[in-house]
Amino acid sequence: MIDLTLIGIGTGNPDHVTFQGAQAIRSADLILIPRKGENKADLAGLREQIIAQVADTPPQIAYFDIPKRRADDGYLRGVDEWHDAIALRWQEAIAAHPKARHVALLIWGDPSLYDSSLRIAARLTPQPETRVIPGITALQALTAAHAIPINELGAPYIVTTGRRIRDEGWPETAENVAVMLDGECSFQNLNMEELDIWWGAYVGMKEEILIKGPLAEVAQQILDRRAHARADHGWIMDIYLLKKRII
Repeated sequence: MIDLTLIGIGTGNPDHVTFQGAQAIRSADLILIPRKGENKADLAGLREQIIAQVADTPPQIAYFDIPKRRADDGYLRGVDEWHDAIALRWQEAIAAHPKARHVALLIWGDPSLYDSSLRIAARLTPQPETRVIPGITALQALTAAHAIPINELGAPYIVTTGRRIRDEGWPETAENVAVMLDGECSFQNLNMEELDIWWGAYVGMKEEILIKGPLAEVAQQILDRRAHARADHGWIMDIYLLKKRII
């Protein structure tokens, strides 16, 4: 039997790792690191950098390839099958190191917010005892970078995905909406004249890009900067907060 620790490591800045997270890295026998192709090799490199920074004697590392997700049979079914395939890769990587008892994964952001590592862990057989070390989320990093609160005084906010903004539009009754996992800049489907945006890419990292302002005025700037950054790095992680303008 093994135990599995999911360690939130923030948004790419090694300083985001908590003391608790650092201790969990040092206590691991084996750390699983995903590979997402050559264009995203620096994501694995950042994880390696964090491990080397906090552990004098680094634990064993096992790399696994992320399988491609099918998109031809419905979104939810495709994701469900994708998670099954990733769980199998985890299982194979762990089985290749039979002496490892304390296994860990370094999770971008936090395992609780738009991350499926807990769902994937639940697919492992036998079921390991799973522990979560919280981390700084991209949403926290965004609001900190712009030095803004996410909500109005005493008011709620909504966190959603680009896919839902694209397919469903602005959430009813919402004043503030944080949008994650948006590879298509779905804000273009909204009434941009009535919204302000606080956008960030690579938030918390040295490559950080921040843009804010009336959405109708800065949308093209975001599209251009995003395209150039993705071409330069081979990947991009971005997030944004939208608020209805007070007119």
